[in-house]
Amino acid sequence: MSAQASEQDIRKVVNRLKRARGQLTAVIDAMETDADCRDVVIQLAAVGKAIDRAGFAVISTALRTCMTGEDDAQDAPTIAELEKLFLTLA
Repeated sequence: MSAQASEQDIRKVVNRLKRARGQLTAVIDAMETDADCRDVVIQLAAVGKAIDRAGFAVISTALRTCMTGEDDAQDAPTIAELEKLFLTLA
């Protein structure tokens, strides 16, 4: 995240990633204990969604920062760069 991201924005993303880490740990544990494949797939989908949402939150923060001019003009990503980042998550 950019240095201009608020502490609240960063905390939200970190919390999402920590949840994803916990879900991933549950997937690994389920695989190691030969859990039902349906349960594993459901947990794996939840991990993917949590990571995707964290990525979208990072991009959203960058967009807000760029649009409001809060970021240093030298280091600010261009709209094209942000669009490319956004599409990598799609």
